Amino acid sequence: MNAGSTRTRVAPAPCRAWLRALSGALALALLSACSSVRPWINAPMRPEQLQAAHVNEQRDPSLVMAVTLSGGGARAAAFGYGVLRALDAVHFDWNGKPLTLLDATDLISGVSGGSIVAAYYAAFGREGLPRFESEFLRRDFQQGLISLLLRPGSLHELSSPWFGRSNLLQRQLDELYRGMSFADLEARSRHPQLIVTATDLTRGHGFEFTWDQFALICSDLGAVPLSFAVAASSAVPIALSPLTVKNHAGQCPAPVAGALAHAAGIGAQGPADYRQRLYRAQINEYLDASARPYIHLVDGGLADNLGVQRLLDRALMSGGLRQTFREVAIPPGSVRKVVLVVVNAERDPTRNLDLSDEVPGIFDVADALLFGTGARATNETQEFLHDVARAWHREVQGQGPAAASDVFARDAQIHVVTVNLRDAPVQQRRQLLQVQTAFSIADQEVSELIAAGGQVLRASPDFQALLRSLGARVEAEDAAAAPADGPRVD
Repeated sequence: MNAGSTRTRVAPAPCRAWLRALSGALALALLSACSSVRPWINAPMRPEQLQAAHVNEQRDPSLVMAVTLSGGGARAAAFGYGVLRALDAVHFDWNGKPLTLLDATDLISGVSGGSIVAAYYAAFGREGLPRFESEFLRRDFQQGLISLLLRPGSLHELSSPWFGRSNLLQRQLDELYRGMSFADLEARSRHPQLIVTATDLTRGHGFEFTWDQFALICSDLGAVPLSFAVAASSAVPIALSPLTVKNHAGQCPAPVAGALAHAAGIGAQGPADYRQRLYRAQINEYLDASARPYIHLVDGGLADNLGVQRLLDRALMSGGLRQTFREVAIPPGSVRKVVLVVVNAERDPTRNLDLSDEVPGIFDVADALLFGTGARATNETQEFLHDVARAWHREVQGQGPAAASDVFARDAQIHVVTVNLRDAPVQQRRQLLQVQTAFSIADQEVSELIAAGGQVLRASPDFQALLRSLGARVEAEDAAAAPADGPRVD
């Protein structure tokens, strides 16, 4: 390129759409009088609602299974949906009952795009899951959100200092989840526990929508709409606004928060336990509502794109798997199998900036920070997961502390299965790793990502070992398939 020439930097298509919508919305909002609209915000917990944890006693404690779905917009939602569908195709008998691996899932955790499908499965179960394809993946959700943003009523609401763009995202997600709250999940029989992870904006660590987290701020998770949690987890900075929760700590008559904070410090003795001490410090930050009366939440992928860090930290905090299971009243000798499936739909940066000496533009920098620097944090979390998994194996084999007092059966096994989009078949890997992070992607990309989710899961040696240990049979792919591709719904 000649010294006098210039290069026009073009924002990615989804960014351009957002910028056009936002600039128009802001211009119109400035011409109107500021409104005083206040969106939903969490209320303090009533004394009879105090509880540090909820346990679904209808689930079989001999098989404990969790699935975590990473962030990545509709790309992650489609890939995660493909994994869930593949889990539902695995049939086996357990304690005389026919099950699928999706049936057996006790806990499902999601971040950002992964939280959209995780919450949908928690809300509507195995029977309702196939509708996710038509109601979200093959609907132009992003264009619907932009249209909502440009409505005159929305522009008036956006002129309020308490109402932001993510409140409109919540409104659209509320239609997807039929207005359901976390309390509605509790009313479902055999429901999996749902964890949605956002990022605490001013602290930079994860904020989980769990009963324990809301006990710390003396608020009732049951009253929280699923749409609020998922919108907070998906609130990409700049494009979307933070969502806010009120800290009511100190208003609870029972010392639930104090008990949780104390438990976080148990066993934290030496340098190797720094994660426990860090976790305890994070808990303590929420106990003084006068110092932090409001907590602002943004996209969960900024803190933990896999959604497993705080799960692992809690297990370490409690003193290992044994103590974790004891705390939820699992009887001695009950646990025969623990399964953790970790799904990662992270993609590559759009451009390799290291191939040029030109100053990267603002969108290039944002893209690199999200998908380059962020990938390093994800890799570190995966390595931490592998270390913890090895410790769990030693613990189950009786080589860890307190092996004599066991919730584990003598033949207990642990299976940790990682499902990475980067492990997709080579002929499609490059293309799938370039699928944009947006609320809507092309129908063909949806189909390929769903297929890749099942393919990568089934190709995993750890997953194959799990199948052998269960004596499971895998249903033919066409029998488990979702409805055929249809036209995109606007």
